[in-house]
Amino acid sequence: MTLVAPRFQARRTPLLAALLSGAGVALLPWMVVLAKTLPQTAEVSNWSTAWIGLDAALAAGLSGTGLLLRRHDPRAAPLAAATAALLVMDAWFDVTTSAPGGARATALALAVCAELPLAAACAAVATRRPQYA
Repeated sequence: MTLVAPRFQARRTPLLAALLSGAGVALLPWMVVLAKTLPQTAEVSNWSTAWIGLDAALAAGLSGTGLLLRRHDPRAAPLAAATAALLVMDAWFDVTTSAPGGARATALALAVCAELPLAAACAAVATRRPQYA
């Protein structure tokens, strides 16, 4: 089976590229506003639901990527890319929301020893050139 990368219609590509680039640049001043106005701490509702939901997405992404990879299914690549992004996000929020001391040390250890290496493995799956017979 030959795997061919999809192509966008030529006339829409410049518009889409400009839209996405503009959205990225537009976030920069918004980040300054948030840095100046958000409180250092916040009390939130549904905290456990948010974390369980993220962990469920990670479990589905990791399991699904492994299953598709075993089957030599080309859909493993986009799922691996999404899972890598979720793992990096999980590591970031684990570390930045943990309390100083033992909780922060645990979060850092998990990030360095589990989440980020798994993210790197998923990124490798997402970016490797598929070879299907």
